[in-house]
Amino acid sequence: MCGLLGLLSSAESADSARDSVAAALHCMRHRGPDDPGVWNDTDVVFGFNRLSIIDIAHSHQPLRWGPPESPDRYALVFNGEIYNYLELRAQLAADEGARFRTEGDGEAIVAAFHHWGPGAVSRLRGMFAFAIWDTETRSMFLARDPFGIKPMFIATGPGGTVFGSEKKSLLELLGQVGLGDELDARAIAHYTVLQYVPEPETLHASITRLESGTYATVTPGTRPRTHRYFSPQFESRPVPAGAEQRVYDRIAAALSDSVAKHMRADVTVGSFLSGGIDSTAIAALAIGHNPDLITFTTGFEREGYSEVDVAAESAEAIGARHVVKVVGPAEFAAAIPQIAWYLDDPVADPALVPLFFVAREARKHVKVVLSGEGADELFGGYTIYKEPLSLKPFEHLPAGLRRAAGRLSQRIPEGTRGKSLLHRGSMTLEERYYGNARSFDDARLRAVLRDYRPDWTHTDVTAAIYATTVGWDPVARMQHLDLFTWLRGDILVKADKITMANSLELRVPFLDPEVFEVARTLPTDQKIAGGTTKYALRRALEQIVPAHVLHRKKLGFPVPLRHWLAGPELHDWARETIAASGTDHIFDKSAVATMLDEHRAGTVDNSRRLWTVLFFMVWHAIFVEGTITPDIDEPTYPVEL
Repeated sequence: MCGLLGLLSSAESADSARDSVAAALHCMRHRGPDDPGVWNDTDVVFGFNRLSIIDIAHSHQPLRWGPPESPDRYALVFNGEIYNYLELRAQLAADEGARFRTEGDGEAIVAAFHHWGPGAVSRLRGMFAFAIWDTETRSMFLARDPFGIKPMFIATGPGGTVFGSEKKSLLELLGQVGLGDELDARAIAHYTVLQYVPEPETLHASITRLESGTYATVTPGTRPRTHRYFSPQFESRPVPAGAEQRVYDRIAAALSDSVAKHMRADVTVGSFLSGGIDSTAIAALAIGHNPDLITFTTGFEREGYSEVDVAAESAEAIGARHVVKVVGPAEFAAAIPQIAWYLDDPVADPALVPLFFVAREARKHVKVVLSGEGADELFGGYTIYKEPLSLKPFEHLPAGLRRAAGRLSQRIPEGTRGKSLLHRGSMTLEERYYGNARSFDDARLRAVLRDYRPDWTHTDVTAAIYATTVGWDPVARMQHLDLFTWLRGDILVKADKITMANSLELRVPFLDPEVFEVARTLPTDQKIAGGTTKYALRRALEQIVPAHVLHRKKLGFPVPLRHWLAGPELHDWARETIAASGTDHIFDKSAVATMLDEHRAGTVDNSRRLWTVLFFMVWHAIFVEGTITPDIDEPTYPVEL
């Protein structure tokens, strides 16, 4: 696990490029405080900050490996973990005669690439973003894991290509490759609509992201050539009568195997525990491998915004030691600039703030935590996935009648029962569903965003994704869309950036190729059934999780943002942020202030819309205006826990 940074260029001297990379590397010192360093060849400079997890003493980076006739042919920088590395090493040794010098997972990546070529990435079971430099072909190979758990930013200009784990480090190197740092107006519009910046965009026009499930090759003087190696396919298959239990057993077995492999580490592994079924299942399986498992949760003192009691009950039921962090509004507000700095691009999900604090608390006790991200996307856990069932009668209406229903819905007063049903029933799935973010409608967006363009909306992002799922059932199409939008744009960004901000590694056993292989064939009636979601998963976990969480409604780490923005906790902070912001050319600040007034008066709940804009304003003050300088501490965590 590390923060990696690289510069591929023939235009700069090695010494000059090396100094630049070393300076830029400091921006992501939190990703690996154990073992920093810089290495260079004629055309390439690698920088790395290592967080030692597996083979702590020997697997330094960049890792050099090669066949016996050329033992240092390749250089690797690698961010992540390969959970089947023991099996891969054994297979490579037996089938290919590969020899290894360390006990770590990095050598398995390079040896697999040498013997199997780019196809090796499909055999890796883990989370990863890595770069391999081939000193003989003078070429670079970059790859990212199937679901996008680990990040990889990339920028190519006339002077070469830079790539790395954090965008802020790339911003330091843009001048080296002849690029500027202008913002991307379309990406800003997408962020305002979706509350995150969708891949492959970033808010800076010259920097993109290597997409999840993709690899790229690049040589000095050329642009990267990308290839998608993982295209998830949901293929609903009916379950024969009487065969249901076999399906549930397969789910339980796949998840149990995944947790077992995710527990591989030379350091202590803990688990986040929110009180819901997903994180509880992971913790319950993990404690079978570590009887001294520590679980961590967070919450707020306000009633209805905390699962602390439920999580504590779950921890007691499975026999885990439990640690709780309660977050107050003052420390919440004080942490916002730090969090915006760590994120690189804004993510307007307020749950990332309590995640920041529970990650900081966890890092005092462990170096790795497991978490339950990905279960909802794979097994059908979001309540919105029920919508196709409620809207099914509209599918039989002629197109003209559906449009008429939409026009009728516009004349019905706000708050009237049935208005939303008519409106959403009048639209196709592609028109109405773009993930869990649904704050700004077109009218509100036009009022707030100065550079409003109707074509820069959610369909600009989702159309190509939907085009690959024509003919699938509606729930499977929604799941697929979420894999490429909400999951990798919001959930996994905050999971990686916020835990790594605290030099803590987060692992997500649900997002495993073998677990996905089981989940992808489930029919709709094994996802949405009996008035609940994740039906098959709940059945599979009946013998694993405590009964009190098996059918609980999903809550997660909720934030009392609606109350705080209307009250003394955050209202003054919000008004001051709007007044001081230099984003007048991006947002109509008077319209934003009006939203705040409406929210305080209680006439409209504008909390999510306000948070979207306010968080961007803080980000802009840090990365563009330079008027906010967050207090970023040097990592002081112990090397081993």
